[in-house]
Amino acid sequence: MSELRGAVAPTSGAQDDAEFDEAIFDEVVSEVAAHAVGWSRTSPKERAALLAQVVEDTAAVAREWSVAACAAKGYDLESPEGAEEVFSGVTTFVRMAQALRHSMLDLERYGRPRYRGPVRHKPDSRIAVQVMPANVFDRLFYSGVTAEVWMEPGVTESQVQDGQAPAHRSPAEHAGVSLVLGAGNVASLGPRDVLSKLFADGKVVVLKANPVNEYLVPYWQRAMRALIEPGYLRIVTGGARAGRYLTAHELISDVHVTGSDKTYDAIVFGVGEEGARRKRENDPLVTKPVSGELGNVSPVVIVPGEWTAKEIRYQAEHVATMMANNAGFNCLTPRVIVTWSKWAQREEFFSALGEVLSSLPTRRAYYPGALERRAAFLTSHADVEEWGEGAEGATPWTLVRNVDASNVEDMAFNVEAFCALTAETTLEAASPADFIGRATAFCNDVVWGTLSMTLLCDPRSLSDLETGPAIEEAIANLRYGSIGVNIWHALSFALATPTWGAYPGHARNDIQSGCGVVGNAYLFDRAQKSVVRGPFVARPVPAWFATNLHANDVATRVLDFEVQPSWLKVPGLVRAALKA
Repeated sequence: MSELRGAVAPTSGAQDDAEFDEAIFDEVVSEVAAHAVGWSRTSPKERAALLAQVVEDTAAVAREWSVAACAAKGYDLESPEGAEEVFSGVTTFVRMAQALRHSMLDLERYGRPRYRGPVRHKPDSRIAVQVMPANVFDRLFYSGVTAEVWMEPGVTESQVQDGQAPAHRSPAEHAGVSLVLGAGNVASLGPRDVLSKLFADGKVVVLKANPVNEYLVPYWQRAMRALIEPGYLRIVTGGARAGRYLTAHELISDVHVTGSDKTYDAIVFGVGEEGARRKRENDPLVTKPVSGELGNVSPVVIVPGEWTAKEIRYQAEHVATMMANNAGFNCLTPRVIVTWSKWAQREEFFSALGEVLSSLPTRRAYYPGALERRAAFLTSHADVEEWGEGAEGATPWTLVRNVDASNVEDMAFNVEAFCALTAETTLEAASPADFIGRATAFCNDVVWGTLSMTLLCDPRSLSDLETGPAIEEAIANLRYGSIGVNIWHALSFALATPTWGAYPGHARNDIQSGCGVVGNAYLFDRAQKSVVRGPFVARPVPAWFATNLHANDVATRVLDFEVQPSWLKVPGLVRAALKA
């Protein structure tokens, strides 16, 4: 099983690069490289102006971008699925651009990005900087949601501030050309990685689109023309051969990939028997820095408590949304739900989850290889529940039940399904507090990956004298780059001010969920993980819930607000949100 652990390297659906022309890629890389020094000399104020233009241009192309993405995935733009595409595909990109713009302005005025705090002390000599809410609008629209970035042990607040924005403190040392190998599943991922490389790392960028969603390139080019026209960015297309050539190019100083750990291994060590040998011996074929966000078997741990019927229904909709989002083609889709074997409401919760899933339309399995991956899980497990007809090209929502937690080699704990499929397992424990400790060890030591996970815990459990401290201890001890507490860990990605990436410390030849971070709009240099917290039951129902039939109106208004915040837009946005 050890060789099978990780994210399955999906078939890309790429063209075979039959017309591959090295000269074209040489010209592109050379053009961008010629502007690396010029970019390093660009002031934060000038960079902020470029980001303002990016936001304006993205707004102008947003609808066409969203329509194209919905068409490719089989969504109706006016449906909750279409709203989801607006949120994840365009709005998160705009929000990140705006957050970085504010940081650039702070750099110009104060010499560093200014966070609001507070700063709290955490176990193991760690401090946590609150980065959400960042302003009064965050408090209004994300009521009850907070986010903290936890620093590495021993880092003081003065060291945090001294270390912010290292690429802006010594820009000449950071000048170079980054290659971004874009993801094929979420429309904003490649463009967001471009922003991280340009504005956080100080590099000019070549973005190679993934063949699965390269249809978005014309919209990306229009959205980011302010970066393309001065020569700081070029976007190219191509398959595996183009990726290999660009990765090895002498003018490319570093590489960032969003995808599979298998893709990372192929880049760093090569393929076949020779690549396997190099990985065993930690003898890389590519020695330049390679960072990556590489997937995860994301757990959702349910802390046992006495939940009301309303709470069970809300959390069933919450978990169903996590499972249904993007048809399950997310690195942050929950892959294993962990519960206490003695939780009296376990079956009540899963019955409610099934009811919600049965109400959601099934979605097209648009990502290559999905049917094969799903079949592998179904062949290996007998206890399976399915909801939805699975119209042509779609698959039912699928839950693999009662996976034996003692079988640590089970693929449900070791392989990222990357389709509309989730597993569930139970742990034996003497008490809820004991369960939390065992679940922490299970997630850290058995479940593959360190990218992200969620804890669901009701307010009574949080205030319980035994269970509450156990929850806080778990948050401190869980080795994940992002942890959601009563809110899907995806918010750590979407909000832009937290960090997004694997828990640090993976060896190059055991990379798991990757290395390096994106997001991170405050430009911290020694972050360990991010923790996002939300209310156990939010009111109104979040617009990103798959069950929110008014999501499209909210999504459109949220995007418009993120483009140009104004108090005049607040009443309409609040009215739309309250319809849920």
